[in-house]
Amino acid sequence: TSPSHCRVGQHSTSLTSFRTLKCSLALFLLISLSLSLSNEEAAVLEAELLREYRFGPQQLMEIWGHACAIAITKAFPLSSLKRHPTVLVICGPSQNGCIGLACARHLRMFDYMPTVYYPKRSTLALHRDFTVQCEKTDIPFLSFLPAEVQLINDAYNLVVDAILGPETEPSDISEPYSSILLALRHIRIPIASVDIPSGWDEANVDCINPTVLISLMAPKKCAVGFSGTHYLVGRILPYDIQRKYELNAPDYHGTDCLVELG
Repeated sequence: TSPSHCRVGQHSTSLTSFRTLKCSLALFLLISLSLSLSNEEAAVLEAELLREYRFGPQQLMEIWGHACAIAITKAFPLSSLKRHPTVLVICGPSQNGCIGLACARHLRMFDYMPTVYYPKRSTLALHRDFTVQCEKTDIPFLSFLPAEVQLINDAYNLVVDAILGPETEPSDISEPYSSILLALRHIRIPIASVDIPSGWDEANVDCINPTVLISLMAPKKCAVGFSGTHYLVGRILPYDIQRKYELNAPDYHGTDCLVELG
């Protein structure tokens, strides 16, 4: 075996060890900080923010969408992308889709070139408002997702998965979302998932494999073992609600609205 081959093998072993260590540290951080929530706990916490703390739904979607866009700029700076910084934002019918629309608008303000695919538009006024805001910001909407995965790879730098949130059971996923997730399993460009990777729950993480996860309020239990780049966003939880749900959150730096977990 040549010396150069040995060096390559040693480098590969070291890189694998580093990735394993990084995953272990991220897992230790989440467990030691008691930072994760079950899907049910997250729903109760959010309802409490709306009812007891008088946050408005549009206010929360805007805060989270803006923070998700910031996280994407951290993970995928403009300088790291192709000449045209295109981003495909895929939005589902519920809350994650609404956050995706807000995220797309803020990405446009940050000089990215988002395109939205929103196959089943909600009739709720809140969703319509965010849709109009995207349209008025000259963000194009796809009428269909290309069937040829290579077309997605060629046209975009990354995909923002704002499709299905914690409220969706994997067994309840139907068309067109099952076909969308199948396509996302085969693309080569990175995926950044909002709150949870679409199709994941505590018993099933065998769906898409995002590069980046952007957790809202607190990571969900299904994502505790996530080994990619992980951001916690939405620095809005009052201290008493953090204590109530035993969320010993990490320290944010200065005025940052997000913190990297691993």
